[in-house]
Amino acid sequence: MILKYIKEIIFPSMTLLGTLGNMFVSVNYIFSWWGSPEKKPIHVILIHLAFTNILILLTKGLQKTVAAFGLRNFLDDIGCKSIVYLERVARGLSICTSSLLTVVQAIIISPRASRWGRLRPKSAWHILPLFSFFWILNGLISMNLIHSITGTGFNISQLENSDSYCYFMQESQGIKWIVLPLMVLRDAVFQGAMGGASGYMVFLLHKHHQHVFYLQNSKLLYRTPPELRAAQSVLLLMLCFVFFYWADCAFSLILSLSSRDKTLMENTQEFLALGYASFSPFVLIHRDGLLVDCWHAQWEKLRKCHFHLNVQ
Repeated sequence: MILKYIKEIIFPSMTLLGTLGNMFVSVNYIFSWWGSPEKKPIHVILIHLAFTNILILLTKGLQKTVAAFGLRNFLDDIGCKSIVYLERVARGLSICTSSLLTVVQAIIISPRASRWGRLRPKSAWHILPLFSFFWILNGLISMNLIHSITGTGFNISQLENSDSYCYFMQESQGIKWIVLPLMVLRDAVFQGAMGGASGYMVFLLHKHHQHVFYLQNSKLLYRTPPELRAAQSVLLLMLCFVFFYWADCAFSLILSLSSRDKTLMENTQEFLALGYASFSPFVLIHRDGLLVDCWHAQWEKLRKCHFHLNVQ
């Protein structure tokens, strides 16, 4: 009973707050992107990441929220196939986009004369074809779900020991041995790229820290470039991703091997699956001061409006 009440609080809160946070981040960066003469590739990637997070929260989080309250099943067979397929695609997009964000940020802060510096994207439009590739790749990898997912057709209260309206049907071994290696290969490649880029950024930031320490000892003033501040934000975001991803994997493995009551572990695993999509926008809002900038812009508009009214 206590667990049921906790679920009725946690899943709706994570879904609502996470969706609002990602919407705020996406709208903020859309305005920054369109309002700036220099179209920054990082802003485009962050907009896509926020959209991916919203997709995860609306497909998985909304379904878990409805299930937590024991409401009537609103998904038929086609609805189940669509929502689970989109959820799997969105999770793959989250990995790919997070990896791309780390790699591009590492390239941006690289010295221009270096080998990595020459790969710097000249325009934000050069990033868009990669998004198309990510959608096609993850869409093809997740195609098996269209055949293996079915709806229950019942209220959640009519199903014992269940917390989902949609069920996986037994797949053939042939399909499993095609899909699983592709998913593992995708995750390994993109997380490997993410790890390499993150390590390179840590190395560059360490060199920058030594440079700043030298300038401070020389009593010279120095301001950290915005690219390096953005790199610090991206590293924090990647730490958030790695924590939730591997914790989710660990709990999934424990669930598959455990024979005891799995209710608590299943709910913990569901919480971890939504964690990155829910908390990552607030990492950006706090780290980059987006909320402060937004309030400052609104205050300036109100002040100018008030000034013009007084003049008139």
